[in-house]
Amino acid sequence: PVTAGSIVVPYGHAVGNEKWRGSEISQKLQGKIKLIFEDGLGLVDFHLSNKTCILYISEADLVAGDEFKRRLVRFRNASSLSGIVIVERTPISEQYFLAVQKLVVLELGMVLLPVANQGEAAQLITQLVSFSVREQSKDRSSNPFLRKQCSQLAEASVFRTVQQIPGVGKTKALLLLQQFGNIHRLCNASVKELEAVVGQTVAQQIYTF
Repeated sequence: PVTAGSIVVPYGHAVGNEKWRGSEISQKLQGKIKLIFEDGLGLVDFHLSNKTCILYISEADLVAGDEFKRRLVRFRNASSLSGIVIVERTPISEQYFLAVQKLVVLELGMVLLPVANQGEAAQLITQLVSFSVREQSKDRSSNPFLRKQCSQLAEASVFRTVQQIPGVGKTKALLLLQQFGNIHRLCNASVKELEAVVGQTVAQQIYTF
């Protein structure tokens, strides 16, 4: 069983079970997403992020009997990951589909996504990975530590930019940014407003620049 966070999925990648190497899905995913293959994923076919994974049920699995049901139940009981079940819904597997839907959605409370073939599954995985990347980006922007880092970097680059103005050194740059807050307001400041901060000569230089 796999718990959330125990598999580390690099940002913008997916981790696939070794058994899918060379399959139609992995060929169709090439060039769309970065796919890494690993042994030992157990019940899981693809990891989209540290929290989300895919269990794939093929037409052959459906026709072969109840093994796939046992796999889903074992996953649900043992894993803290959020599992998405992709099922091949074809003319041959159609007769089993309602029973699978009932098990996955109603009994196990998991997401079920039907596809016609592995090619369609690859498109779906690509979309899910890009969605997962967007979600992770949101997490990054809501992380106060990372946000602080970004704003510090932005402030540092603005500070360096202001120092490029003729006659403005570190001290005056600091005074100007404290007074005007950002480049935009500094650019639109009048000579009089600038004089109040840095004196007449430098104010004129900044205004001309």
